[in-house]
Amino acid sequence: MSNQEFPGKAESYHGYRLHRFTFDGCECFIVEPHRPHPGREWLWKAEFFEAFPTFELAMLERGFYLAFITVGNTFGCPDALEHWDAFYRELTTRYGFARRAILFGLSRGGLYIYNWAAKNPGKVACLYADNPVCDFKSWPGGKGVGPGSPEDWQKLLRDYHFATEAEALSWPGNPVDNLKPLAEAGIPVIHAAATDDEVVPVSENTDILEPRYRALGGVIEVIRHPGKHHPHGLQDPTPIINFILKHKLT
Repeated sequence: MSNQEFPGKAESYHGYRLHRFTFDGCECFIVEPHRPHPGREWLWKAEFFEAFPTFELAMLERGFYLAFITVGNTFGCPDALEHWDAFYRELTTRYGFARRAILFGLSRGGLYIYNWAAKNPGKVACLYADNPVCDFKSWPGGKGVGPGSPEDWQKLLRDYHFATEAEALSWPGNPVDNLKPLAEAGIPVIHAAATDDEVVPVSENTDILEPRYRALGGVIEVIRHPGKHHPHGLQDPTPIINFILKHKLT
């Protein structure tokens, strides 16, 4: 397909062509690699489109498209994921993107990628999560060792349409509790986890998810490294990319 088939006026994104447009009431972005893979393989980033782009740029260099849909600060709630559903259909039907997407979540973006993958395991090639929220009781709830975010917690209760906080605390759909669909589908998972993360404590998130996923037979690798919640990502994303290229589903 030609470049002109993407909507929106082309802009520059670190030397790549970016298309910015509105779809399903949301601002969306598609970034084109210089030398695309056949079949339009793609990386779908959740939350913070412009933040810490080292990994995305390395994937673009390797021929993957980058896609993003802005659904606001909505914590991977069901209403937000309906926009994701529509965006996925648009990219795979109208623009010929690959059937399986590589999902990438920074911080609270972990809620989006895990929640959508659990609903749509046949549409996912791999998950990469960086200092991810895997249980909203940890963040923004602040019900463990971390400080949480009271304002975000109240917004999450509204976005998920929970009637009470008690309903949220007993909800069984957090990533740490909803891994079986991913494991049964054979979806490979990789995390980068800062051992001194003060915002999203690794002990309440990745450290719980990793053994649970492995016990279900899932393939998971965790790269633990010194550091706090920011900055995100590895200085050299090669180990993450190598894992994805080796294990991703097609």
